[in-house]
Amino acid sequence: MPLHLKVTGTVHGVGFRQFVRITGTRLGLSGWVRNTPDGAVELVASGAPAAEEAMLVAVRRGPSQAHVAAVELVAGNGAASPLPFPFTVRF
Repeated sequence: MPLHLKVTGTVHGVGFRQFVRITGTRLGLSGWVRNTPDGAVELVASGAPAAEEAMLVAVRRGPSQAHVAAVELVAGNGAASPLPFPFTVRF
C-alpha cells in the first residue's frame, strides 16, 4: 500500500515539494507531492518498503529551510489511479 502523508509546519515557500520530488526520484518511488490550502504538504509515495521508509525519514527532516512540526499518516492509500513515475509535483 502506498505511503500517504500530510506534513505540517513551515513547509510552504521553502522548497519542500522539490525536496520531496528529488528524494522520491532518487529512491525510485512512484508518486506525487502537493501543497494543500491549509498550509500543509501532502504526498503519496509507492515503491520498495525500504525506499518508502527512507522517504518517511527524509520528510520528517525536510530541507534545511523547512521546519517540520508533524508528519501524519493519512488513512487510505491516496492512490485512486496509478501513481506517476518519476515522482512529480502536483499544483
